[in-house]
Amino acid sequence: MRAVTLLEPGRLAATTIPEEADPGPSEALVAVRRVGVCGTDLHAFHGRQPFFSYPRILGHELGVEVLAVGGEVGNVRPGDRCALRPYLECGSCDACLRGRPNCCTRLVVLGVHADGGMRERVVVPADHLYPSAVLSFDQAALVETLSIGGHAAARGAPVAGERALVIGAGPIGLAVSLSLLAARVETVICDTRPERRDFARSWARLRVIAPGVDLAEAVREAFGGELPTLLVEATGNAASMASAFSLVAHGGRLVFAGLVQADIAFHDPELHRRELTLLASRNATASDFVRSVASLEEGRVDVGPWLTHRCALADVPEVFPAWAAGGSEIYKPLVEI
Repeated sequence: MRAVTLLEPGRLAATTIPEEADPGPSEALVAVRRVGVCGTDLHAFHGRQPFFSYPRILGHELGVEVLAVGGEVGNVRPGDRCALRPYLECGSCDACLRGRPNCCTRLVVLGVHADGGMRERVVVPADHLYPSAVLSFDQAALVETLSIGGHAAARGAPVAGERALVIGAGPIGLAVSLSLLAARVETVICDTRPERRDFARSWARLRVIAPGVDLAEAVREAFGGELPTLLVEATGNAASMASAFSLVAHGGRLVFAGLVQADIAFHDPELHRRELTLLASRNATASDFVRSVASLEEGRVDVGPWLTHRCALADVPEVFPAWAAGGSEIYKPLVEI
């Protein structure tokens, strides 16, 4: 079976791995048709991904086709097109028992803690599959991205009519913004790159601001003199995350959707006098995936314009370094298998 393995930071290679075994009673054997490439994969390529070891087959944003199912499976059948929730929880730790499997203490994420989907076939828990007769494989691969953003927005408990700032206009930041707009929250997005600000403005009709000499002043101006009561930081940049504390209104909430392998410092009196609520957001839940699938099926979200680059599995070792180097034209690459 063909796969692409990240052998060490900066070095991908085509590999051959053993064929997957038949699925167990509650499992499904799936053919991977699309793999979305995101910041997690790029950080892993550069050696900056926490929770990661090498060698590793990347790929957790997957659009798959069911090939075979175990005898106890009833939610999918061979031929189904599906999105996959790639977070494998233990089901028995305190977090799982409290309904928080996305931050299970023994969580295994495909493509991070275990080999992912940048290969032809994989066996997965069938209850982590979300079938759709409507979605294309391209769309199915983007369900995970939308779910991450939806979960981050929900962590902030948005209230209709309040002010929210999203920092970072990448795919996660846009997914957060869509959820906030759906909750009737006054939403503004900020990004350092003009091409991403332009995309956010044209694609999602978002109000955008550019960070300048005085970002706090620009934020206040965007909200009629006030700071946002909710801020979602989606860059994964340590400096941006540290500066976000000063951009939230008194009594507001700050959600870190981005992940960085660094310490984040803040000035305690500033946090204290504002009585801020600081929240982390990790992965997404089953209900987030259900909502994301529905939003795509109903046409409320069009991710087609996100898909700027694609290649075949065999070409990944050649093209991935250019994707990882970034560039204004790269938004969401896809691998076709």
